[in-house]
Amino acid sequence: MNIIRSLLSFLAALALVITLNTKFGDIPPLGKFLDPFHGFWKNAESRNVDAGKNFKIEGLKGEVEIKFDERMVPHIFADNNHDLYFAQGYVTAKDRLWQMDFQTRFASGRLSEVVGPKALELDRYQRRMGMAFGAENMVKVMMQDPEIKETMEAYTEGVNAYIHSLKPGDYPVEFKLLNYVPEDWKPLNSALLLKLMSATLAGGSNEFYMSNILNKYGPDITKNLFPDYPFREDPIIPNGSKWEFNPQPVPSIPEVLSNEKTTYQVRTRELEDGIGSNNWAVGGSKTASSFPILANDPHLDITLPSIWYQIQIASPEANVCGASIPGAPGVIIGFNQTIAWGVTNVGADVLDWYNIKFKDASKKEYWYDNKWRALKLRVESIQVKGGKTVTDSVYYTHHGPIVYSTEQRPDNFSKANNIPTGHALRWVAHDGSNDVKTFYKLNRAKNYADYREALTHYSAPAQNFVFASVENDIAITSNGYFPGKWPGQGKFLMDGSDPANDWQGRIPAEQNPTIKNPARDFVSSANQSLTDQTYPYYINWEFAASERARRINKRLTVMRKANVDSLINLQNDNYSILAENILPTLVALINTEKLNASQREVYNIVSKWNKFFNAQEVGASIFELWHKILAEEIWEDDLGDPKIPMRYPSRDRTVQLLLNEPDSRWFDNVHTAQKETREDAVNAAFKFTVDSLQKRYGPLDGDWEWGNVKHTNVPHLAKVAGFGSRFLKNGGSKSSVNAMSESNGPSWRMVVALGNNVKAYGVFPGGESGNPGSPYYDNMLNTWSEGKLIEMIYLKSRYETPKTIISTWKMSR
Repeated sequence: MNIIRSLLSFLAALALVITLNTKFGDIPPLGKFLDPFHGFWKNAESRNVDAGKNFKIEGLKGEVEIKFDERMVPHIFADNNHDLYFAQGYVTAKDRLWQMDFQTRFASGRLSEVVGPKALELDRYQRRMGMAFGAENMVKVMMQDPEIKETMEAYTEGVNAYIHSLKPGDYPVEFKLLNYVPEDWKPLNSALLLKLMSATLAGGSNEFYMSNILNKYGPDITKNLFPDYPFREDPIIPNGSKWEFNPQPVPSIPEVLSNEKTTYQVRTRELEDGIGSNNWAVGGSKTASSFPILANDPHLDITLPSIWYQIQIASPEANVCGASIPGAPGVIIGFNQTIAWGVTNVGADVLDWYNIKFKDASKKEYWYDNKWRALKLRVESIQVKGGKTVTDSVYYTHHGPIVYSTEQRPDNFSKANNIPTGHALRWVAHDGSNDVKTFYKLNRAKNYADYREALTHYSAPAQNFVFASVENDIAITSNGYFPGKWPGQGKFLMDGSDPANDWQGRIPAEQNPTIKNPARDFVSSANQSLTDQTYPYYINWEFAASERARRINKRLTVMRKANVDSLINLQNDNYSILAENILPTLVALINTEKLNASQREVYNIVSKWNKFFNAQEVGASIFELWHKILAEEIWEDDLGDPKIPMRYPSRDRTVQLLLNEPDSRWFDNVHTAQKETREDAVNAAFKFTVDSLQKRYGPLDGDWEWGNVKHTNVPHLAKVAGFGSRFLKNGGSKSSVNAMSESNGPSWRMVVALGNNVKAYGVFPGGESGNPGSPYYDNMLNTWSEGKLIEMIYLKSRYETPKTIISTWKMSR
């Protein structure tokens, strides 16, 4: 009997061991994951850190000292550039290794290697979009530059030195969850991260919708609803600025534009109105210190771990501090002792689609310039965890890849719905470039001339680079590779067989829109139009709505004796110019006699609302939903045909219609017998707003407050439950300077006060660590949510030892 019991116990134990070390579906082997010595328990970190650490690392040329401040921000001091970027790679990998690995796998189409076949179509999509192709071209160009080659290779060596120091128990928790191990870093990985940023900031595509609208309504109505310049604008380069250059000839509009009568069943991710970034610099005549102050808050999808990694890097050539991208060398947004800079997205049209005519079903040749040309084949091999390697054939024209042909298009994959069948993609991100050189140079820049020279190396994603220097210069440049186009080129899908539709070179870099020391003594951008209509080149026909820009410029115009707090306050401005523009008209059009008691109560609140999107404001919730529903009420019957995917006109055009065209045909609902008016549309939208809020949040009470309705939170990068943030009740809106939405907003806030001793303040929604078990994973989140900034520690030399430094590492070969 004892033998039988022993045998049963042994078999039960054996079954448990096998179970705990077997992966079932998405669940990792629980034995490994729960192992107290090697599993996720090993990832718990204490707030107490070692005061000092000395160790040797193969690959260094000299000694490196890294000082960590009380938020575990590293301050790196090295004797040469190689060791500087080696150490940056090492310490960034220490804190963000899984994030770096995951994002490069996502960009390159290699997620199937770690999560299996469910990621196969996503991997195919990324490869067919040419992400790896563009990164490979970027590496080729970078490696021809000796300075950048050394930088990229040193950073790569540092990342790999950290990876090779790890034991399995030290791997970040996400590696354990997904049951895979980190692989060696390559310069290609860094290039992929920069291309991923280009894809993120491309913003979406409208050519399919616009082509359908053109085919249905004709050119006159299309131009009226979708004008090439907004009716209200406050451009980045102030109105009336003179262009101090002789422009090159602009490509001519083709005499006969192809106008295919094809209905595109494509629903792309539309350009989202209102979400964007802000930056500005105020000259010394407007500040209390008589030196410039610069501010920047790029708005992106916010995640844990954060998009940004704060760092200071110092060598005999440079001493720079700010925000870096985990996986890329240098500082992207920051300052040194003499200058500061920041960026916002331009929104240039650098992504176009071309219809391709194939010779036959083999799709080996395509028609271009009155002759057949051979397509180039690129074979992609996708390794699938737990399955066979899948090969995928992608054909390239001179424009770029044909993302999906008819037989290659997947049936049930949402991202494929963004792509027209049989069209080639021309995208600036496919071209080789040396963008890292721009930040390498900016990190070392001393004055305006250095800033301008640094920008000449930059291609994509196009950015508005704001600048300020201790010499009391301020400037802003809309910068990047802007293709030479005829006016309106790329607004609609184009005929890929006509050379007249090709990009014709580029706008000369020195003729990109720029201004230095304007008379108003400030420069700013908020993703609005770059220039007035006198600029001789075409960059795009549509930019972000102007409300944020107009609010920023209005406040900066009257600002006197400005200090850091003045600009932090402006970054947190929740006032809505949109509400200022249209709310009086909307309220005046409501027929209060036809409102029931609850509707009248809601009306009283919104009509008295102060137009600030503060967290506790109920009026903000009512207005936000009201104007969105009103846009649907106006446009859905005309542009919402489910058989013909189209888009609505811009918010700017809708405002123009509401204020200046009260008798417009577009207020009528074509699906009803009667003729609706502007008043009918406004009243119907208001009542539907009240009903919607009541159904979602119950009777009018505190649940209707804007902070609750907006429901800001910061999700985990891979949406792992429990690794994201709690609900954050804060203010801001898409039409406010503080452009905060549910999970998109200021990904990094920075204010730099230049002077004899530079002072800077910054914060991002998270912490330096990418480890959910670390106290430095989200320790800045509450500060960020409250709109506060933290003084950034800037050490002038390695011999400074302020009390805010809590740990020092010394690394040598």
